[in-house]
Amino acid sequence: MNKLDFPGVRETLICGEGPGGLPIFIVPKPGYRKTYAMLAVQYGSVDTRFAVDGAWRDTPAGVAHFLEHKMFDMPDGEDALQAFARAGASPNAFTSHAMTAYHFACTDRFEENLRTLLRFVSTPYFTKESVDKEQGIIGQEIRMMEDNPRSRVYEGLLAALYGAHPIRLPIAGTVASIAEIGADTLRDCHAAFYCSARMCLCVAGDVDPARVEDVAGAVWPAARGPAVTRDYGAPNREASRKTASRAMEVARPIFALGALCAPPAPGTETLRFELLGELAMEALTGPASPLYKALYEKRLINRDYGYGLFRAPGAACLVAVGESPEPDAVREALFDEVARLGRDGIDAARFERLKRAALGARLRLMDVPEALCRLQADAHFAHARYFDALSLFDALTPEAAYAFLNEAFAPARAALSVVSPKADRGG
Repeated sequence: MNKLDFPGVRETLICGEGPGGLPIFIVPKPGYRKTYAMLAVQYGSVDTRFAVDGAWRDTPAGVAHFLEHKMFDMPDGEDALQAFARAGASPNAFTSHAMTAYHFACTDRFEENLRTLLRFVSTPYFTKESVDKEQGIIGQEIRMMEDNPRSRVYEGLLAALYGAHPIRLPIAGTVASIAEIGADTLRDCHAAFYCSARMCLCVAGDVDPARVEDVAGAVWPAARGPAVTRDYGAPNREASRKTASRAMEVARPIFALGALCAPPAPGTETLRFELLGELAMEALTGPASPLYKALYEKRLINRDYGYGLFRAPGAACLVAVGESPEPDAVREALFDEVARLGRDGIDAARFERLKRAALGARLRLMDVPEALCRLQADAHFAHARYFDALSLFDALTPEAAYAFLNEAFAPARAALSVVSPKADRGG
């Protein structure tokens, strides 16, 4: 195993390899009572079209999320959740646009729990009866999300920004799309993506790295996996639609404004892209910005207002979301502020304060094993190492942040999604 020291943050990353070349990343945390492990798959909701060994396949929306639900079933009839519970672990899983991950935290019996994690994720077991039952469960989850205004306004934004990219589809799919998912589809997608070539194991805690590698060697399959090519369509240079609107049972309008960014190149450039995009939005509309103060004083936003950078394979955008009586006024104010920053520049002293605050927030994550594992998995799938991001702050400048904003906030590259209150039908 390779040991990489990062003295600037007093951290160490140990890189190993399991069967089939499974990447293993361990962040030692001597003295920590809790240990955390995550087994991540570079397979998310956007991976609906792909080729396996040259043969192209289109799959329904929601397969990655459906697989996450079904993976806990074991061929011997046991539920992996029960095995974790007996060993005192707290397990969970999630599916995002870009990743599916299975993880657990425990204070003892770590190796036993790690074996359970590796065993159930590598062992697909799907029957028609269990798949049919899960369709009903996921269908209920989808209907709940459809009744959630925050989810709908965000989905509306992505659908407006992207006309063809599968990012426009809900992570869980639709009731219609999951009805097309059968056991064979789940098995085929598991075989394509749940393999060493497209996964990684991340561990943070007081563990023996050699024992982690030994357990993986004893449990994880030796096959590397087939060759897979993914297709997200042609990159969007302009928004597909300028607006999206929907009426729901809300007290006041909810909006999501998005501005397209060109997706970054893999490697360290992805880390730089994320840091710069987050800082640019902080400078533009963070709580310490003139714009935020003006919007808040005019009651155009409230404390639910949020902003940031979104990135997925083949897609990226800057986003601002919140409640407002006048979403169009918020949109115009954001564009006007970008124009002002072009004339006056981003204040250098304030930008340095923002950088220090952002670096401090990242450093605090060093004490959160869950965050470390997810960040390292995400960085690995971008062909980078998370700890390398911390050395990039010094080179970030106000001029680069403005250039980032100016490129994204072009009228043709932006879209506004609004969920409005239903019209009063009272007499």
